[in-house]
Amino acid sequence: MGTGQVSAAGTSGRGGWGADVRETHSAVVVLLGDRAYKVKKPVDLGFLDFTTLESRTAAISRELRLNRRTAPDVYLGTLEVRDAGGTVCDHLLVMRRMPEDRRLATLVRAGVDVTVPLRQLARDLAAFHSTARTGAAVDACGSPEALRGRWVDNLRGLRQHPVDTVPPQLLDQVEQLALEFVEGRAPLLQSRIDAGLVRDGHGDLLADDVFCLEDGPRALDCLDFADELRWMDVLDDAACLATDLERLGDPRAGERFLHDYEEFSGRRQPPALRHHYTAYRAVMRAKVAAIRAGAHGLPSGPDADEVRQLLDIGLAHLLQGRVRLVLVGGGPGSGKSTLSSGLADRLGAVLMASDPERKALMGLDPTSHAPAAFGQGIYTREATARTYASLADRAAALLGLGETVVVDASFSDAAERAAFRQVGVTAHAPVAELACTAPREVLEARLLRRADVPDRHGDADLAIGRRLAAQAAPWPEAVVVPTGETTKAATLDAALRQLDR
Repeated sequence: MGTGQVSAAGTSGRGGWGADVRETHSAVVVLLGDRAYKVKKPVDLGFLDFTTLESRTAAISRELRLNRRTAPDVYLGTLEVRDAGGTVCDHLLVMRRMPEDRRLATLVRAGVDVTVPLRQLARDLAAFHSTARTGAAVDACGSPEALRGRWVDNLRGLRQHPVDTVPPQLLDQVEQLALEFVEGRAPLLQSRIDAGLVRDGHGDLLADDVFCLEDGPRALDCLDFADELRWMDVLDDAACLATDLERLGDPRAGERFLHDYEEFSGRRQPPALRHHYTAYRAVMRAKVAAIRAGAHGLPSGPDADEVRQLLDIGLAHLLQGRVRLVLVGGGPGSGKSTLSSGLADRLGAVLMASDPERKALMGLDPTSHAPAAFGQGIYTREATARTYASLADRAAALLGLGETVVVDASFSDAAERAAFRQVGVTAHAPVAELACTAPREVLEARLLRRADVPDRHGDADLAIGRRLAAQAAPWPEAVVVPTGETTKAATLDAALRQLDR
């Protein structure tokens, strides 16, 4: 359907759909038969101004053009509205009417399995993103500065519209975690821009605006009033729906949707960034709910409860996506390698270890056995300094790309530990320090057993272990983790509890 005209007196309904009227802050939608007719209100809300016929006409045309990108068979065209004298007084957006019982939000609330339509939607969204507009102006909206600005704006809005359910310290914690991530992840965000992953997206993918039809889902009502709010990382765009599904009580559906999106996009979507954008979307929605509560003059009630629910979702994801540097030290046989491996697995972190790093730097197979006397061979002071410097450089790069890093090394020298703390400061990543210990008889028994499987362990024998223990500098900043008195699983759980403090 192209541009046509309709009398201001109205039009008759078709079929058995019945008539209804829906209203938003900026538009009125009239439902007649199998069509929906949308008209913009002549209002000025600050962020949009529809007070003139020209502005409303442009807005209707813009909404048609942008939404046809994802639902061309739903957005049919526009109609002129004429007064009794035949003068054009407004324009209508004409849409194919969607069945209410197929609304995604309705299905989720009813407990319906939406796995199939969500997977189809993930495929459609990935395909849409692959050809969506990009360019310098779009790229700028994916920068650290732009992301930081959006966070600051959302948190300002929440503080300007306080509700009884949200203590100030909760907003302070959200702000600290959000800005910590942004400030330290410039390399990650730039890599997304360089890869062409900042695009002109949908911008407001919500379960209320997705309809699960027999021939596939339709995503309606993109963010059409401000380009810069629709230009974003594709993962941010996808996370919008995942966040909404979690708000509706089905976080697993949101996780599956993002997993499917990753599959269809053909790109790894960094877990930390996924959590960050999910948190961002939750906090942005919380701001909207807080403004709505303020407009109603109700600092408590359903809107205020929704603000708290969304902030709790946001905080949980900020904590899950927090980028950390974990130093696991101790002498030979202390259990640090076993603990480091377990921590990396549970945290989804990158594991780096001094023994293979040292050998790789020396041109050796990292799994080879290269024993030497104390301070000799590949274990000279210079070789050790080079090894720790390499580990620190690699850790810095990985932290900047949003990866949590676990470093397995003796950390017997205070200067080595200080260098890694500085890496954490520069990368805006908290540093956790764990020192593994075990009773002397346990340590020595472990070292004696190494002779049976030398290719699986470091090269230190019992004599070297004793020398290192005697020369190790005190490590007062570390949390001591005993490894010789409980099971490996119990030791790992205890260490994880320390990290969560």
